[in-house]
Amino acid sequence: MADRRWETIDEQIAYSCPGFDIVNETVELPDGTETDFDYLTEGESAVILPFTTEGEVVVIDEWRHAVKRTNRGLPAGSLEPDEDHEAGARRELREETGYEAGEMRYLGGFEPANGFANAYFHYFVAEECERTGEQSLDDNETIEVSTTEFETLLEAVRTDELEDGRTATALLHYALFERGEK
Repeated sequence: MADRRWETIDEQIAYSCPGFDIVNETVELPDGTETDFDYLTEGESAVILPFTTEGEVVVIDEWRHAVKRTNRGLPAGSLEPDEDHEAGARRELREETGYEAGEMRYLGGFEPANGFANAYFHYFVAEECERTGEQSLDDNETIEVSTTEFETLLEAVRTDELEDGRTATALLHYALFERGEK
């Protein structure tokens, strides 16, 4: 198999803001051509599929300004530098929903958009979740919390009503590989 690796000649931050940077690189392609490549760089994140003690899924409805609408999704957020993945997932669940998880299992990790971002999402299933407090939202989060049936969420993926890619990935992975193994 041919070497498809690109070599980075130069790299600079083209734009920086809280949460991510846009990196501009000058790269050399395998055929020797030099060109620019821009990508979004951000830290790792956790996505949580939380089940209540009654077996419902804790979901969030959050304004997503990039697409100018409220999306239904799962609690998720950036991990702190050097933070344990599970500890970060538990923290994000608590901050965004006010729920605490009993048991937590790792589902896997995925690169959601590796053509233009280096983002990496760690997925967890949280069992026996109970509301223990209030939300502790970041200043740029507008989130409403509710619960629903897992099958309702799966149907929303089937009918294109649920458009959040992180959430769809978690639901489909769980439905395909985890549900029967509990």
